[in-house]
Amino acid sequence: MFLRVQIIFLTLLFIGCGQSKESKQKTGNDRKEEAAESVKSKGDKKVILFYGNSITAGYQLDMDQAFPALIQKRIDSLGLNYQTINAGLSGETSAGGKSRIDWVLRTVPDIFFLELGANDGLRGLPLEETYKNLQDIIDAVEKENPEVKIIIAGMMVPPNLGEDYTSEFKNLFPSLAKENDAIYIPFLLEGVAGNPELNLGDGIHPTPEGHKIVAETVWKYLKPLL
Repeated sequence: MFLRVQIIFLTLLFIGCGQSKESKQKTGNDRKEEAAESVKSKGDKKVILFYGNSITAGYQLDMDQAFPALIQKRIDSLGLNYQTINAGLSGETSAGGKSRIDWVLRTVPDIFFLELGANDGLRGLPLEETYKNLQDIIDAVEKENPEVKIIIAGMMVPPNLGEDYTSEFKNLFPSLAKENDAIYIPFLLEGVAGNPELNLGDGIHPTPEGHKIVAETVWKYLKPLL
């Protein structure tokens, strides 16, 4: 039963990520402006840049409820000298992420969290293109900071796309992580996907409680880098 729910979740993820934002959802320009303001206030703090789609953006939630903001709260509580920046954008594909990375890199990160590719997979796009786009994003980041630490969040696609495609998609992320000596999170939505109590009414985007679980997952991999 859980597998069936998870398949439905993954199938609908692309649809939800492509929807227009409701009144509570920040626009891309809103998030850029807030990120810029965040950069101005960071002083000499090191930067953790979260780069992704609607999951990172915190679809239909206040920005302080999304997992990057929860990570910031944890960092602040421990007195660590880091500033998080949420550069998530709902509906983003790897190609879209590649096209805007230069703008985002006006602030050079010390830690770069990459959460892109799910929308490519759910559209059935050629995975070699997805891989190349993600690699180009990483290359752009490393060009600005050769010492940057990278975390890659793995995602999944439903089996109705074909066994070969599903398997290749799943393996894309660990391969990318290995190639770039990056930290790899096997499944960002572990413990959240398919659970109606942890997702919004659309059944595909985490609630504030769901984001708390995502934040805990991310923290396990991020903490050793701080």
